[in-house]
Amino acid sequence: MASGGVRRGVLHVPAEGDGESTPRRPEDGSDPAVPVAGTVVLLRDGDAGVEVLLLERPDRGSFAGAWVFPGGKVDPGDREGLGGSGDLGDAAPPEELVARAAGVRETREEAGLTLRPADLVTLSVWDPPPGRPLRIRTWFFLAPDPGGEVRPAPDEAVAARWLRPADALAAHGRDELILYPPTWVTLHGLRDHDDAGSALAAARLGGIHRFESVARRGADGPMLLWQEDGEYDSVGAGGAARHRLEVGALPWRYTRSAG
Repeated sequence: MASGGVRRGVLHVPAEGDGESTPRRPEDGSDPAVPVAGTVVLLRDGDAGVEVLLLERPDRGSFAGAWVFPGGKVDPGDREGLGGSGDLGDAAPPEELVARAAGVRETREEAGLTLRPADLVTLSVWDPPPGRPLRIRTWFFLAPDPGGEVRPAPDEAVAARWLRPADALAAHGRDELILYPPTWVTLHGLRDHDDAGSALAAARLGGIHRFESVARRGADGPMLLWQEDGEYDSVGAGGAARHRLEVGALPWRYTRSAG
């Protein structure tokens, strides 16, 4: 546990899932006013199974002290050289394409590793609870380790580690490192893969999953719900299906069931 008895693993909960978010509207998940980011989950085969690259953020700025995948917000330059969509030659490129370019650039800048956009497999897109003062819609991509030495940028990361997803989750549950909910759920989804190839193949077959988040307070504290949850629109109502992450205490509890 962190010094002074502070539970580091739940420090960030008020920014993500404490209290009730405002009701979601159909247009929230594609609101052009929300900044967009790209995140890359790099995979490699370790002696005991698939491993992912995690960077520890400095104790200041965005995601202070958290362990994250390389990534960041779209820069204007990420749109350069990208074609438009449809038959409109001057149309803006699709959001996913721009986020992919941002993920490649951020991986190079933050970890010193070079990827091609074609190396990335789109995994998910996360839209945070509406009504929050800071909202960033983030696309998550999987990619195989391109090889080479990981060189964390000093202003972006204070450490870098290749970890098995299950080991990262266990360390978070013991309050040894900080994870944010999208990182935690992504690791949870990767924990049972034996190698990078199976994880990449599953992502290609599974398609893109959208996490359109709402924040609620349940009997045991704050939680995040996603659209498959029977109580997504109102706690205490709806069907028995569950898709939620309870973040009020460690270890966090993730539930996904058809009811």
